[in-house]
Amino acid sequence: MTIKDIFSAYDIPLSERQENQLNMYYELLIEWNQKINLTSITEYDMVVQRHFLDSALLIKCSIYSNDAASVLDIGTGAGFPGIVLAILNQRNVFTLIDSLQKRVEFLNVVIQNLQLSNVQIFHGRAEDYGKNSEFRGKFDFVVSRAVAELPLLLEYCIPFVKKDGYFVSYKGPKFTEELQESEYALQELDAELGNNMEFQIGDNEKRFLLFIRKLEDTKQKYPRRAGVPKKRPLGIS
Repeated sequence: MTIKDIFSAYDIPLSERQENQLNMYYELLIEWNQKINLTSITEYDMVVQRHFLDSALLIKCSIYSNDAASVLDIGTGAGFPGIVLAILNQRNVFTLIDSLQKRVEFLNVVIQNLQLSNVQIFHGRAEDYGKNSEFRGKFDFVVSRAVAELPLLLEYCIPFVKKDGYFVSYKGPKFTEELQESEYALQELDAELGNNMEFQIGDNEKRFLLFIRKLEDTKQKYPRRAGVPKKRPLGIS
């Protein structure tokens, strides 16, 4: 099956340009994966389903409908979901942050080769950028995929979200356990769980998008300094 066939099965249309960009992205991913560890999944159909399609699921959600939206991808890694979303919706502006310089170098090559004018990439830690007035409280949507458990992600991501904006967490079936552990973090960070959307990738792999709405400006003490949230996630002793 072509990438267009796989996406169309989920009612996600691709233009010829978008299909070419995603295929070029795959080629760069495999090439660079020989130099740095970007993904353990390398077979074409699996990359398309588990990385590209999985990243694209946000497009299916009605909450994500603002053509002028600003989107931040925290811990973007190899560019999932940020690069895929930027290819699919070039009316949005995407900012990607990752803590590993080599991955940032890879993503800059991707941005250049795919001619993505709606993406910018920054190297650093979420805790540091979360204190920066140029980033704090500036984004309509903050997304994160395969980075950490929810109590930790909330402290990383909520400070970047505009009031009444959303943090969208990509999760697997065990998200309910993480939600139970996140009650204190949600309260402390003035956020609440809105909708969660369920999808099925392939034959039996369930994926969930959790939409967490920011209710008030984040307290100045959050995020705590680099390394502290991971050592002591909010509400978990």
